[in-house]
Amino acid sequence: QVQLVESGGGLVQPGGSLTLSCAAFGFPSIYYAIGWFRQPPGKEREAVICINNSDTTTDYTDSEEGRFTISRDNVKNTVHLQMSGLKSEDTAVYYCARGTAACPARALRASMPSIILDWGQGTQVTVSS
Repeated sequence: QVQLVESGGGLVQPGGSLTLSCAAFGFPSIYYAIGWFRQPPGKEREAVICINNSDTTTDYTDSEEGRFTISRDNVKNTVHLQMSGLKSEDTAVYYCARGTAACPARALRASMPSIILDWGQGTQVTVSS
């Protein structure tokens, strides 16, 4: 049975860092794109970042500072989302998702949900002092 389980969410102060993990069960994540999405309060879910099956990453955020990075731990069948310089507007429920092999190009961010096969249950990240 395919399952994605997120962990690592919590409360962090502005400017802080946090790493989320997405543990994959029932399939080898190395063969799939894994994406992170987030849904801020009162807003629609949006794509954050994606890693495809050749480990090419696509950052869908508007940040020029590269505050979000994604990486794989193939031994643990887990994908991590490293977040730094967190701001209050990063507060959201963060979801990981399994997709087909290719991550859409940055300009096609809105089409990201169309490649998704399975979703995790989400983990809350709150950025507040």
